[in-house]
This record gives sequence, C-alpha cells and structure tokens, in this order.
Amino acid sequence: MNDFLSKWGEAAYTTTGFFWMALWAFALGYVISSCIQVFVTEKKMQETMGKEESKGLLLGIFFGFISSSCSFAALASTKSLFKKGASFVSSIAFLLASTNLVIELGIIISIFLGWQFVVGEYVGGIILILISWLLIRVINPKKLIKKARERLESEDDDDENSDKSWKKKMKSETSWAKVSQQYGMEWKMVWKDVTVGFTIAGIVAAFIPDSFFQTLFINSGQGNTNFGFFTILEHIIVGPLVAFITFIGSMGNIPLAALLFGKGVSFAGVMAFIFSDLVVFPILRINAKYYGWKMSFFILFPLFISLIGASLLLHYGFDLFGALPDPSSVKIQNTQYFKINYTFWLNMAFLAISGFMLYLGFFKRDDVMFMKEMAPKSKTLENTLKYLAFACYIWLAGGLLVKFFLN
Repeated sequence: MNDFLSKWGEAAYTTTGFFWMALWAFALGYVISSCIQVFVTEKKMQETMGKEESKGLLLGIFFGFISSSCSFAALASTKSLFKKGASFVSSIAFLLASTNLVIELGIIISIFLGWQFVVGEYVGGIILILISWLLIRVINPKKLIKKARERLESEDDDDENSDKSWKKKMKSETSWAKVSQQYGMEWKMVWKDVTVGFTIAGIVAAFIPDSFFQTLFINSGQGNTNFGFFTILEHIIVGPLVAFITFIGSMGNIPLAALLFGKGVSFAGVMAFIFSDLVVFPILRINAKYYGWKMSFFILFPLFISLIGASLLLHYGFDLFGALPDPSSVKIQNTQYFKINYTFWLNMAFLAISGFMLYLGFFKRDDVMFMKEMAPKSKTLENTLKYLAFACYIWLAGGLLVKFFLN
C-alpha cells in the first residue's frame, strides 16, 4: 500500500512538473498561431496557392508551418483549401506541415527531447511531404480526387470577409479581440488532450517498469543504442500502435515520447510515435466524413508509408553524421521542476499575457465573434476525453496531497 501511495504521489508530481515545464511554450505557440489565423485567412491562402501543383506544394508547406498544430483544425482547413480549388497534393502538404512543422510543437519538443528531435521533426516533416507527393504522383488517383471534390461542392460556403489587408487588421482593436478569442479557442481545443496526455506520461513514469517497454519494443532498454534494421522497423511500426491506443494529439504526446526515448526506444521509433497523429482512427473517420471512405483509406496509405520512410531516413541520416541523441540525456524524471529559473519567469510573463488576452476577448465578446472551422469530432470521444480529464484532475489533486501531506 505504501509503495502504491509513493508512486501515486510521484506520478502526480511528475505530471504537474511536465505542465510547468511546458506552460510558457504552449502560451507562446498559441499566441503566434492565433495572430496568424486572424491576420492570414484561408481565403488569402487559397488565392495565393492557386491550382498550380509545384507552387501550391511549396505554399502549402509554408502556410502549414504558420498554422495551428491542432489536428482537427488542420483537417478542417485542409478540406476548405481543397474545396476552394487548391490541388490535392498541396492540400496534403498543408495538412502534414500544419501538424508536423508548426512553431509551438518544435518548442515543446525542444523542452522535453532536445535539439536532435526538433531537427528530426522539421526535416522529417519535409520528408513526409516529399514521399507523400511522390506516392500520389505515381498512383495518380484522378477519379478519387474528382469524386472527393464533387462531394465537397454540395456543401454551403460560409466565407469570411477577408478584404482587409493584414496591415489594416494589425491596427484594428476588433482584430486583436479576434486574436484573443482564437487564443481561448486554441486552449479549448487542446485542454482535454493535454491533460490526459500529461497525466498518462506521469503514470507511465511512476508505475510502468522498463521491462514492459523492452517487451513492447524489442531490444530496447537503457544503454542499448545498437539496433539492427528489423529492430528499428519493429519500433517504427509499434510506435503508431502506441499512439493509436493513447490518441491524445501531438502536443499531449510529447512527454510520453520523451519517456519512451528515456526507456531505450530507438530514435526512429520515437519519431514514428510523434509523426502518428494523422494515421489514427479518429482522423480516418473525419476524412471519411469529408471525402468518403475510399479517399480516406487512400490518404492513410501515403501518410503511413511516408511515416515509415521518414523515420528510417532520419535514424540512418543522424547515425551517418554521428548525431543520434543519447537516451541518457533525456532526464525528465526525478527533476526539480519548480525552481526559480528561466522557466519560472517565462511562465509568469505568459500567464500575464494569457490573462490580458482572455480579458480582451471577454470584454469584446458582444462586439465580435471569431471561430475557425473545426473538423467534426466524435461526441463520444470528446465526452470520454472530458470525463477522463476531470478524473485526471482528481487523480492529480489526490496524488499531490499524498506526496506532500500524507506520505
């Protein structure tokens, strides 16, 4: 019993420490993302991307890079761009970029995993796009693309008024009120995923023995970095399966990715786990709702193949230059999370910024409403996540009480 209570307290403390480490990064990323989504509209994106494939591919990557990291927002934006005339390839490029190349994800990864994984995330995101582009060009599913576009054409358009230039919007108080409302929406989109994801990471850190991961990911373990090709391939395939079981979004998955790497999972396996946010069932279901099941499975195929290819190329590329990260360098357990250091001051600054943003959004609520389109989430999944998040808060409160007062 004492052992359980000790681990419970440690799990809760680890989770809250993870939140504290990442708080300023979330706030910074969502401030940047909210500004871009208000000042750079989807209509402007589509007009710039056009229908030319090569130009649209590059612009799709760029617009994805400056877009939101939320998978559900990315799916809705991708659908909107494709519906309004962007090529299928450039739309997929936008989807991959907006979930793998975004600023806030890179910041979170740098905190928990280090610079090699940040480079891997961005370089790997480009490789994902290039392999997907090549597969789509080779297969050339013209009929599927035509049917998918026709399916979308039956929907009603609700284009936002985007005649104002971004310079005029920057000077408008109403636009900044929209930014603050979008900032609130960004948090509303991810709070459940982040809560559940960070709590799972804390529980895994405290309760799950290393032997479990050594069974799940063959030949893994601390100190073991010499993996054969088939071992790496197994890690890459198992990574998405773990992501499927713990589907909590790319931002919420990063602490768990750090724990996997610290437990001895290969660099390729951890990158595959991080890349897996677009190959899980909720995403497959939403794509089917938009484009039909045939197109949904077709989209899944290049994404999964490119995930395997990108993870392998990253692993052997880093190995070639002697730059594979050392698992022992990732130390997010047994850490003093709440010291007075740069994290503390950054958190204080961004808590103040967040307070101002929410204040501005609240007092302008009656004058302006701003809402980015979201993909149709499963009500069952959302309700499950909501109740799990509430259960997580009870678990965390109980664990912290045990750690500091009863144990």
